[in-house]
Amino acid sequence: MNKRNQMLNRIGVDVSKKKLDIAFNETDFVTIDNNEKAFQELLKTITMPLKDVHFIMEATGGYESKFADFLLSQNIAVSIINPKRVRDYAKAMGKLAKNDRIDAHVIREFANIANPVLLNKKSPEEQKLRNLIKRRRQLLKQQTIEKLYLETTSEREALDSIREMLKQLEIQIESMDAKIQTLMSADQSYRKKKELLIEVEGIGSQSVATILANLPELGTLNNKQIGALVGVAPFCNDSGERKGKKMIWGGRKQIRTALYMPMLSAIQYNKPIKAFYDRLIKKGKIRKVAVIACMRKLLTILNSMLKNNTRWDPNFSEKY
Repeated sequence: MNKRNQMLNRIGVDVSKKKLDIAFNETDFVTIDNNEKAFQELLKTITMPLKDVHFIMEATGGYESKFADFLLSQNIAVSIINPKRVRDYAKAMGKLAKNDRIDAHVIREFANIANPVLLNKKSPEEQKLRNLIKRRRQLLKQQTIEKLYLETTSEREALDSIREMLKQLEIQIESMDAKIQTLMSADQSYRKKKELLIEVEGIGSQSVATILANLPELGTLNNKQIGALVGVAPFCNDSGERKGKKMIWGGRKQIRTALYMPMLSAIQYNKPIKAFYDRLIKKGKIRKVAVIACMRKLLTILNSMLKNNTRWDPNFSEKY
């Protein structure tokens, strides 16, 4: 754990759409609007050096991003944590009551124990790429919904409307794809990483873009750490003489989603991955378990390729 992280004065923040409830310590508490003007006024009221403070907030569907980005722009330490972990901590401590003020204090207490990882400041290019990929994911979701409507609607005018909407969504998705690839080609760091990863059989350009935008740690962690971060590392579930089934838990769902379809292709056309998959099936592993194991293996290969600046080699995977 980063020593600087452990020495910071932690401030808990409960985020909602319109306001932030902030707990500085056991007694000091304020509520401010969720906008940049209020953020700037807040910093003026903090008497300790800003380099010594650490704001912690829960992930709240994007409402936390505005404040987190502002803090990073001011070079102030900030962490975004999983709300379920905070709630589980509160229950374990017997704190069953819940309101915004209590939540802010609980977040601060949890951070003092958990030492959450600090967010890294993103470049404008990184932020833009993440936003474009997020928007593409939203468009694909809406496209799926419209296709379901198409299958269950019989009225002519409604069908015409759905078909027109699908055409517009297709245009939007193609436009977003082009913008993502243009951005990645223009940025030297992204371009070099993309050139390495795109050579792996089964991995497409959109999958590469999603992985690089949402997993900046790729190539900087060891293989066990990257597997746990994405949520494809199995955790044991044993107690005494009972040996439970190992299960994956948590992690970054968007990365698992981005890897799933390429994995179905890889187990057919990527020789090392296909051989690994076939060995697992022969050992009696169920198909879903085998796919997740292959996903973990592919992820460790990608991680090692970036860490060592190594090009794809069909025999490379046998080392990991």
